[in-house]
Amino acid sequence: MSTRTIEIEDMATVGTLAEKLDLPVSQLITELMKNGVMATVNERVDFDTAQIIVSELNLDVELKKQVSEPSASKREKRKVHESGDTRPPVVAMMGHVDHGKTSLLDVIHGKEVTKTESGGITQHITAYQIVHNKRPITFLDTPGHAAFAAIREHGALLTDLVVIVVAADDGVKPQTVEAIRFAKKAGVKIIVAVNKVDKPEADVNRVKQQLADHEVLVEGWGGDTVVVEVSAKAKQGIDNLLDMILLLADVEELKAPKSGPAAGLIIESHMVTGRGSVAVVLVEEGTLKKGDFVVAGSSYAKIRNLETPDGDVLTEAGPSTPVVITGFKSLPEFGDEFKQVKDEKVARSQTTEAQNAQQASSSRQNLGSSELLHMMKRIQELAELNVIVKADVQGSLTSVIDSLKSLGTDEIAVRVVGSGIGAVSESDEHMAQTSGAIVYAFRVPIPVGTKRLAARDHVSIRHYDVIYELLDDAKAGMSLLLSPEIKETELGRLIVRGIFKLTKTEVICGGEVTKGKLSLPAQARIMRDKEQVAEVEVVALKRGPTDVTEVNEGEMCGLSFHSSARVDLQEGDHVELFRRETLQRSL
Repeated sequence: MSTRTIEIEDMATVGTLAEKLDLPVSQLITELMKNGVMATVNERVDFDTAQIIVSELNLDVELKKQVSEPSASKREKRKVHESGDTRPPVVAMMGHVDHGKTSLLDVIHGKEVTKTESGGITQHITAYQIVHNKRPITFLDTPGHAAFAAIREHGALLTDLVVIVVAADDGVKPQTVEAIRFAKKAGVKIIVAVNKVDKPEADVNRVKQQLADHEVLVEGWGGDTVVVEVSAKAKQGIDNLLDMILLLADVEELKAPKSGPAAGLIIESHMVTGRGSVAVVLVEEGTLKKGDFVVAGSSYAKIRNLETPDGDVLTEAGPSTPVVITGFKSLPEFGDEFKQVKDEKVARSQTTEAQNAQQASSSRQNLGSSELLHMMKRIQELAELNVIVKADVQGSLTSVIDSLKSLGTDEIAVRVVGSGIGAVSESDEHMAQTSGAIVYAFRVPIPVGTKRLAARDHVSIRHYDVIYELLDDAKAGMSLLLSPEIKETELGRLIVRGIFKLTKTEVICGGEVTKGKLSLPAQARIMRDKEQVAEVEVVALKRGPTDVTEVNEGEMCGLSFHSSARVDLQEGDHVELFRRETLQRSL
């Protein structure tokens, strides 16, 4: 009989393995038990165990590990179409926090967004389209704060051009450098908008020199990167910036097919009461219409509403158009690609496949026994701050969780026991109570009923609108869990010349201070021939009949101490006094 070759995952359920081997499940479970493996039909066994069972049963089967397809969810850069219709450019605004990036977009868009943003900083990607010289331009505003690096990189991969905003009075900063790196990695053109040029301390030449130091050579400095001087406050240079964007777009010859199934990316997703799952998407090709079926990862939708980010109703949306859509069965993941499909049957089939692939991927991440033991040992040594995170949108949730996890050290870590989109629910409160977790509500409401339950159960629910304030709070909580630092300060040394009282728990002796200064309160080590005999607590110092708190070097004094066990003190022993303090550490 010829040998069959069967492919299985690194980890396969007993039921799946039995089906592939054409064996009754009961026979396979019995064989596993003979080999010391107690497993039910839905439990997983690893590839090596499966091989042993096949060998034991003398089956004409050769097992082979299934090679997983590389994940297509992450791509290197935006799709490039050689043919099709001319499309609007997609431009990401990036830059250091507080350099005026959103204020600049406010002037372009004609709305004062900055005033409505918590802490005056952008917390997630926002998208909208404007028209300049009868030509549309799509803008993405990405957060500038350090905690939102993942969103900024995501923004760079979505775009054709990156406008890096640099404050003329502040120069190139860490997030500026990071934005340059993301733009280069995504392979997109850069325009530098030097903002705040109306300020007296503005120094455009210094900005150009700093850009050159980071390998961004501008026009006039031996390179071809365009620099545009602007002022959001004075509304200066805005038309020039938009002209340069369109000029670079013409050079790039941006195209995409308008006909055919629509496809693009999920920019943002969140829950809205009364509307359900809402996603902000960027159409990259084809035309999206109300009523279309779209699939994004493990979620799908029949589009109920198609709107602009400003809330205007649309009947269709072509390439490079940011739109808001409703109708998803579950929240699509931030960064997922979406594509239009024929009908609900195809949509359901594709989402099921995606869910199965996710489960298979997670099963491949099971650890070996040695790795598991190592991790268990490390977990035992780690202190953990348990948290539950609720956020307004998917992108913010990802950033908050990633930022919290990055706070971890070798001694302490943040453990996210639960997370989700939308208001803090009673089930979140119950989970926090059972796990001892802090609930962080990031830009989401806390219903009165949930607050009442939290007060009754002594559960801490903390609301924040600005991410760095949330992270500061988490750091403070982690600091309280750090083991305290023990600080010892050497005080002085006494050589014992006489012993006046010696009991089980108390000793009174006299001697000469040979080093330093003795003072109270203090602990002491009893040393004999450079070896420690005992550690005791000094309770009194006497100079003659008088109680004192200090005795200087060269003076004679009496000393009494308490101990938990009998100390056989001898003349000639050294009593070394020190002070021990417990200091609270911080991250």
